[in-house]
Amino acid sequence: MKKIIFVILFLLLIPSVLAININVEKTSTGEVLIADFNKPAIFGLKITNFGPSDNFDFYNLLGFSMFPVGTVPIGEGETKEIKLGISPLGSLSERGFYTFNYYIRGQDRSESEQELTVKILDLEDVFSVGSGNVDPESNQIEIFIKNNENIDLGKMDVKFSSVFFTVEKNFTIGPKEKKSFNVQLNNEDFRELMAGFYTLTAEVIIGEKDSRVEGIIKFVEKDLVITTKKDYGFLINTKIIEKKNEGNTLVPSETVIKKNIISRLFTSFNPSPDNVEREGGTIYYTWTQEIKPGETLEIVVKTNWLLPLLIILFVVAIVALVKQYTGTNLVLKKKVTFVKAKGGEFALKVSIFLNAKKYVERVNVIDRLPPLVSIYERFGGDKPFINTLVPSETVIKKNIISRLFTSFSPSPDNVERERGTIYYTWTQEIKPGETLEIVVKTNWLLPLLIILFVVAIVALVKQYTGTNLVLKKKVTFVKAKGGEFALKVSIFLNAKKYVERVNVIDRLP
Repeated sequence: MKKIIFVILFLLLIPSVLAININVEKTSTGEVLIADFNKPAIFGLKITNFGPSDNFDFYNLLGFSMFPVGTVPIGEGETKEIKLGISPLGSLSERGFYTFNYYIRGQDRSESEQELTVKILDLEDVFSVGSGNVDPESNQIEIFIKNNENIDLGKMDVKFSSVFFTVEKNFTIGPKEKKSFNVQLNNEDFRELMAGFYTLTAEVIIGEKDSRVEGIIKFVEKDLVITTKKDYGFLINTKIIEKKNEGNTLVPSETVIKKNIISRLFTSFNPSPDNVEREGGTIYYTWTQEIKPGETLEIVVKTNWLLPLLIILFVVAIVALVKQYTGTNLVLKKKVTFVKAKGGEFALKVSIFLNAKKYVERVNVIDRLPPLVSIYERFGGDKPFINTLVPSETVIKKNIISRLFTSFSPSPDNVERERGTIYYTWTQEIKPGETLEIVVKTNWLLPLLIILFVVAIVALVKQYTGTNLVLKKKVTFVKAKGGEFALKVSIFLNAKKYVERVNVIDRLP
């Protein structure tokens, strides 16, 4: 029994005799090992040798390569600080905190077993990216990338990208360090985006290793609607109301235009109003629509006063002509009938009727006989006593434009032209008691109507040619694959200047 106890005590004392007498203290924290990346994890160790001077080496049984390679001399009672590095010899499947054993061995083959813990991560888990907030009026943004671990990765290339910008940076980042950058923004790039959260992507390249890190950009809500009004034209009055959503939210819009019961008859709208209400003599046209970010609502209201103006001028002309007719003091009517003469011949009976609307004196009625006829002996009046005849010459001049719209009664005896002036001459002998009356009428109503008509045509042509986009539609018969006949509809767009956001909608018959 005593022998058995002695053998057990001997076996228990053998490890104490073989173990080296050292104290190992870990001085570093947060060691990281990146999978599939040629970067060792470094541990800081403080080793105190309580035994005789010795040369120590380090090894493990798990497939990690370790340095320092070879032996490290530590004297008796000496304390030495050592940087112990480990790196895997192959791929690592483990992730997270990993604890392993390693050994410190003396020259006499005695050794001490120690334990270390390392954090194993993928490269994308080392970094985090983010940014400040963005609003529709921002012209720059601050972005950052942070090294969350205690590891120095050296120089790297990073490409930051999002719907707001794309930028590339080259820099060096240390352990636990944060790098920030200011990036200029172009508002046109995100004018049509809605408020919310958007992805910020950072493509990190270190040597031959690359990874992708994602963060968030907050696009804060902001309501910003800019309204522009244009009003031009007199005969054809055009009013344009433009509402542009410069914000990043869906904005409800209501536009109200009022017209009276007359102007509404000559007014057109594009687009058509959503609601029409009448209150007394006023008509209210309402457009209700939601405007998306970056979208523009344009309402065109055209009132064409040219047509009512032409109608008014036409009525005025009719009234003037009627007034001129009704203002005549003496109305003359002539009637010709066939009669049978005394000798049995047929003759013409000419009757002249005078209707005076008010008292008129010194009325002379003169009628000319047609050729080859004479006055029948039973008819005719007393011939006036012929005294001395008085010669008369009357000259009236007109320019080449006014002459086109001038009428004469009676017709002039002579017409002469001298450059731009036309001379009309009446040469006649006036008998005693006779009156020579020359009536010259220049009607400016017709040229005025012609001018207004030309103005209307020019305005309509200008309105057509002022259209930014002309659409033509062509329909032709074609033979389908199965032998049936089909209709081919072709739509041609002709833009006279740059036009964006064009929507073409056609309905099938």
